[in-house]
Amino acid sequence: MYDVIVVGSGAAGMTAALCTAQQGLRTLVVEKAEHFGGSTARSGGGIWVPNNAVLAAAGQLDSPEQASTYLEHIAGDVPAELREAFLDAGPAMLAFVVAHTPLRFRWVRDYADYYPEAPGGRPRGRSVEPVPFNTELLGEEIKDLEPPYVPTPAGIVITQTDYRWLTLIGRHPRGLFTAAKVFARRFLPGRRLTMGQALAAGLRAGLKALNVEVRLNTAMTDLHFENDRVAGVLIGEELIKAPHVVLASGGFEHNEQLREQHQDIGTEWTVGAKANTGDGIEAGVRAGAAVGLMDEAWWGPSVPLPRGPYFLLAERSLPGCVLVDGVGRRFVNEAAPYIDVVKAMKGTTWLVFDHAYRSRYPFCGVPPRRPLPRRWSGSVLTAGSLENLAQEADLPELLDTVRRFNTLAVDGNDTDFHRGDSAYDRYYGDPRNHPNPNLAPLMTGPYYAVKIVPGDLGTKGGLRTDTRARVLREDGSVIEGLYAAGNTTASVMGHTYAGAGATLGPAMTFGYLAGLDITGGMS
Repeated sequence: MYDVIVVGSGAAGMTAALCTAQQGLRTLVVEKAEHFGGSTARSGGGIWVPNNAVLAAAGQLDSPEQASTYLEHIAGDVPAELREAFLDAGPAMLAFVVAHTPLRFRWVRDYADYYPEAPGGRPRGRSVEPVPFNTELLGEEIKDLEPPYVPTPAGIVITQTDYRWLTLIGRHPRGLFTAAKVFARRFLPGRRLTMGQALAAGLRAGLKALNVEVRLNTAMTDLHFENDRVAGVLIGEELIKAPHVVLASGGFEHNEQLREQHQDIGTEWTVGAKANTGDGIEAGVRAGAAVGLMDEAWWGPSVPLPRGPYFLLAERSLPGCVLVDGVGRRFVNEAAPYIDVVKAMKGTTWLVFDHAYRSRYPFCGVPPRRPLPRRWSGSVLTAGSLENLAQEADLPELLDTVRRFNTLAVDGNDTDFHRGDSAYDRYYGDPRNHPNPNLAPLMTGPYYAVKIVPGDLGTKGGLRTDTRARVLREDGSVIEGLYAAGNTTASVMGHTYAGAGATLGPAMTFGYLAGLDITGGMS
């Protein structure tokens, strides 16, 4: 018999478990996969929480009023009380995690909010990330950590801040300095982790210090009820009893049926953890829970590579590339927030760039000036001239599009789609490219066309919850004893994406709110 069962070992679930266990409640975390950490461990590890102490320590003064104005502007379709619950509890959540785990955080310098020019938006950003985490603090359990989305050579660890400058390794002194700094980390005592790996490992270390078991290879098959309230979970035929259950088992990005039903898309282009098949959402629905935002995901344009999709972050913002539709027309600001780029996509999409772009910048992890792997041939077309590329890719309007784009790029003013106007665009631009860090003409062959698909970091629709993370029925009543957080729920971000870490920040905050409610607010 436990006091609390948490289903899922990502950041939302482990934060909830940390909160309840810290107050002495007997807490069990069950994890379907053979590793802990879920999509958190595969992520960039950024946390978007306005007005937190880490930002204040970095001299980045924020205010609840500014943050509230910003969220109201971009996510006004989300109930105001949910937005305010997140903003009110977020700073306390982060302070709690710092107090009860080995994790420490720092500001991701100048990583703008995704809509920094909106009322209340911040051009210098509100995102924080874990500092490199020494695996010795977790011990043997480090072997059970979910592997990263993109593996790096042994001993090489990269932070979000590093990533920005490493994309400019061939263009900017900061790129070379950052590469040297990353290389030097190999010689620090102990193995280090960064980004989502550090966040997941640090939260697990906090749970370990409280003797909380994270039971791997343990799939919840259903919820158990007694007297119209949650009384535990079923693990196959085994019943594990507890008066409180927190569903934090991720989204449904790997559930073919749910994705086709709600999103008319398959499962092959997501980078979410393989175990995320919507188990918690389906169990909640069987218990009478309401759902919302089931048509939504944390979308991002991706390249379908043989090893799996590659989520494009910096590549489309750098000067010398253009995104076109199935006939070769430009249709969006390439450097816009990734969720907006996918929402503008309709059918076949290509990222087109020239030899100068390829010589200057990494692409999908391949350093500049190196040939793209031959095994990528199913997604990459190459031709010596733009005319031949247009013919090979069957893009009849590409030549006219590039001529128009080149005129805008030389002038440095994208009057068609305003690329480079926003501080967010410029974060992943090339500051040595003038007059616009995001714009350069496509002039030199060979030319490349890379197939782009609507990928995602995971789904963002699920169970509806209240300000205390309690799961709600369609009529707004509470399912007693049942809580949910993270991608198992309908996101407080609604149809948008506030900034880097706007997945993990709310996930951890509502996990924390669930823990507070269970413990009577003692944490």
